Amino acid sequence: MYLIVTVDDRNGMMFNKRRQSRDRILCQKILSLTDGAKLWMNGYTAALFKDCAEQGIVVDDNFLSKAGKDDYCFAENVLPDETDVEKIIVFKWNRKYPGDFFFDFDISSRHLTYTEDFVGSSHENITMEVYEK
Repeated sequence: MYLIVTVDDRNGMMFNKRRQSRDRILCQKILSLTDGAKLWMNGYTAALFKDCAEQGIVVDDNFLSKAGKDDYCFAENVLPDETDVEKIIVFKWNRKYPGDFFFDFDISSRHLTYTEDFVGSSHENITMEVYEK
């Protein structure tokens, strides 16, 4: 699977069972990146994409066990087994937020194959990094 996550400067993803932040442009970027391929997520994350149902989004609370090898999974409040992930797409908020759920994958054995900075709707700088095996 291709895993998509959003993190702060400390790899935080959630705080008090809520996402740390959100950004409309980031959601558009994810849809553009997946380009109609299956984009799996749970019901919690689907609220970010409520107006985009026809864009390949599949909502299932057990999405991590159902996604195929070449499917994208946007995970906010759960993480798959690291060995199931072929590619990791990390969006960095470039800020420090309170956090109690963290992205704890060891990406040191993966190759950074792409990086891009872009302006979001609520963040003046969001960084996208792509890591592959």
